Amino acid sequence: MVGTGTGGTDVSGEHHEISPRSGVAFTLNKGDRLTVIDPRGEQVADLVAFNRHDLDEVISNGRTLDYASKIYLTTGDPLYSNRSNVLLRIVEDTVGRHDFLLTPCSADTFRIIYGDTNPHRGCFGNLAAALDPYGIAPDRIPVAFNCFMNVPVDGTTGALTVEPPLSKAGDHIAFVAEADLIVGLTACSALQSNNGSFKPIHYRIDPAG
Repeated sequence: MVGTGTGGTDVSGEHHEISPRSGVAFTLNKGDRLTVIDPRGEQVADLVAFNRHDLDEVISNGRTLDYASKIYLTTGDPLYSNRSNVLLRIVEDTVGRHDFLLTPCSADTFRIIYGDTNPHRGCFGNLAAALDPYGIAPDRIPVAFNCFMNVPVDGTTGALTVEPPLSKAGDHIAFVAEADLIVGLTACSALQSNNGSFKPIHYRIDPAG
């Protein structure tokens, strides 16, 4: 089955495609496994997660990076919520470089950074549209875990640069849900993040057990 990129709950155990510059939302049950796949290489996917039973609990880059004492997360690392509970755990990673510093790109991103006069709504707008049916307003959208995004940090100045993703065609990262979740997921809309082109993202949900 191939998804349409318009959001909604998916059937577990099937592969889905997120069209370029679009996003989806779906639910995970505790113990489900979510695999995010880069089918063509060098394509970022923004991921956010909310506690399905209390939408005020949301994935937190600050808590996660604080407890991990590092900015590059990979296999074995947990993703914490703003309440210091683990929402997702990385259980497999063929790339090893992802970003948890930069916020989802938006129309304002393209206007302020790139000078676009008619900007795309970006990952933020795509997430907002996909999460709206679940009662999640735009102001609740946090900093995303940016699967495959490559953001080196200068060790002297702290300067951030956005470099081409290290992911090759077929690379993936897999998570296990540690709570019942609502997840938003995109195929990133920023040219710089994706080495100058827009490509789809695939994902698969495997139920617990």
